[in-house]
Amino acid sequence: MNDTTLAFIGGGNMASSLIGGLIADGWNPARIRVADASAQQLERLSQRFPVTTTTDNRAAVAQADIIVLAVKPQSMQAVAQELATDISQQQSLVISIAAGIREVTLRDWLGAGTAIVRSMPNTPAMVQSGATALFANPAVSDEQRSIAESILRAVGLAIWVDDEALMDAVTALSGSGPAYFFLFMEALQQAGCELGLPVKTARLLTLQTAFGAAKMALESTEDAATLRQRVTSPGGTTERAIAVLQDGGFEALVSKALQAAAARSSELADQFGSDS
Repeated sequence: MNDTTLAFIGGGNMASSLIGGLIADGWNPARIRVADASAQQLERLSQRFPVTTTTDNRAAVAQADIIVLAVKPQSMQAVAQELATDISQQQSLVISIAAGIREVTLRDWLGAGTAIVRSMPNTPAMVQSGATALFANPAVSDEQRSIAESILRAVGLAIWVDDEALMDAVTALSGSGPAYFFLFMEALQQAGCELGLPVKTARLLTLQTAFGAAKMALESTEDAATLRQRVTSPGGTTERAIAVLQDGGFEALVSKALQAAAARSSELADQFGSDS
């Protein structure tokens, strides 16, 4: 893709992660531009990557094949409307990584015929271990879908959904999901300390256990329930601990938490959409 020009509007952590992943995958950095209102942020990017930087959004998108909108959701309307004419004239593919802004809202701001891919990456993308769901509107060609997938795949897993309504579920599961695991890890570490382990020991054991469990699940062809059952010996320590979690309504609480997150995602999308 050395002949494809890619423009990032917004140079924050997620954009930086994508740029790093793309360059590692062989994308020509000379074909990557980044616009950001912060000169300091652009300086940090320039020190890390040999990309073109500017504080001028329109200069960044000029003749760009693909435009990644990586600004905060509350800034998206102003940015999109500023660039709408340029994007329409160039027929650029637009990839949004802003949470909570629906395709129809982006289309209202950018123009009816705009090719838009809405994506929901999560924060592990910053260490090239992200999970991203993508939704494309009918204006996106097969070639553009392939390019969009390759861009998000540079920082981890990329999966398409055919129904945009599922993006609220994606947000609840993988978008917010890292925080759930961090909370469980935090609780696990604290419980280890309460059992007498030194803080450093409890932390390291927690981190390696979380990593190992995830690695086993990724590399196995069996589902999580089967893997759990295999390490839960009848009458053993694990069985007793699992019983306590389940007696406390663990699964129902997780379900309730995701439903709350999905509902909030929908509320935020309604809020951003009502601003247009």
